[in-house]
Amino acid sequence: MRRRRVWLILGGLAVVLIGGGTYSCYQKKHAPTEVSVAKVVLQDVVAKVTANGKIQAEKKVDLAALVMGQVVNLAVREGDPVKTADFLLQIDKTHASAEEAGSAAALSASQSQLDSARATLEQAQGDFKRADDNYRSGIISVADIQHAQAALDTARAAYQTAVHQIEQSRAVLNASRDDLSKTTVRSPIDGTVTALRIKAGEVTVVGTMNNPGTQLMTISDMTTVQAVLMVDETDTPSIALGQKAVLTLDSYAGRTFDGVVTEVGSSPIAKDDVELVGLTTTSDAINFKVRVKLLDPPPSIRPGFSVSADIITGTRSKVPAIPLAAVVIRDSQKGEKDATGRLKTEQGVYTVVSGKVAFVPVKTGVSGELQIEVTDGLKPGAEVVTGPFKTLRTIKDGDRVKPMSEERRKALEASDAAASS
Repeated sequence: MRRRRVWLILGGLAVVLIGGGTYSCYQKKHAPTEVSVAKVVLQDVVAKVTANGKIQAEKKVDLAALVMGQVVNLAVREGDPVKTADFLLQIDKTHASAEEAGSAAALSASQSQLDSARATLEQAQGDFKRADDNYRSGIISVADIQHAQAALDTARAAYQTAVHQIEQSRAVLNASRDDLSKTTVRSPIDGTVTALRIKAGEVTVVGTMNNPGTQLMTISDMTTVQAVLMVDETDTPSIALGQKAVLTLDSYAGRTFDGVVTEVGSSPIAKDDVELVGLTTTSDAINFKVRVKLLDPPPSIRPGFSVSADIITGTRSKVPAIPLAAVVIRDSQKGEKDATGRLKTEQGVYTVVSGKVAFVPVKTGVSGELQIEVTDGLKPGAEVVTGPFKTLRTIKDGDRVKPMSEERRKALEASDAAASS
């Protein structure tokens, strides 16, 4: 009897333990999933493209040597302000002066030859007229008139040759004078000497097809300044002329400058682009050049300063918006396929209604840094699931959820950040 009672007690305990464990497992399996939630709110959404680049003068001139010779006088230093036609440097003009003098002498000789040819032509014209009169009077023979005609034709040809020789000599003299003038280098614009690549005493070399000539200096007009930016190919289509930009320069910490897009490149940036030295060599991505004019540059700005720009590509005021993290792209639940036979995808969010989630397709508009505009599918006040990321990939319609505590959310974000780093 006692043994039977013991077995009954043990059996009851077993039933209680098994039932409790089963209930616990059931509760754990069907417990609400903790999620981060956010409400659809009306707010301003600003889309922007961020890019890095260099400051350059909008108007600048790279001066190169146009004649060969030694620099005998260098009148400027790097950083000097200059005006149009200001003297910059002098290249030895001994050889150019000699060439100019020789060309002038050749022109004088050609002029003398022209005078001689003119006199000969006038003599031949007179001889032919007299010969023609005598021939008509029967005084001279045909051979004599033919001889006079040949002399006249020769004199005319000699005169035309002398005329062409004058033109050739004058052209050579003009070229010599042009070479002589190029030995004196003057500023073509108002600006600042931002780069000086020549020293007094050095010899300049004229560029050829395969070899560049000696670079003398660069003069930049720093009153109109632009940021030359390197923009990724995926962002380039959203950039257009006239868009506003906010620029920050490392040289002016804590300050921002307004700008406007003035040019969007049509071809990828070359590896050896001189305007973006140091940036193009460190990137293998395909990038395009975008120019942004600074509307109010500081007076001490210099070419080559590093710059970062946020180009405003779109704005929406007081529109329904949700966090970017809430948007989910999933395979079509109806098994729909595209023309290639692949499953179609659908964009939407998981909304929270009475503690359960439901997938709602949405259409989106302008995408900001953290928020995205919702153009269709949601109304302000609706709650959407924003994370965790793993949960968004695994939850299904009808799953029970509960809002995650702020402490729990921050702990997960810190864990994800540590894992990604």
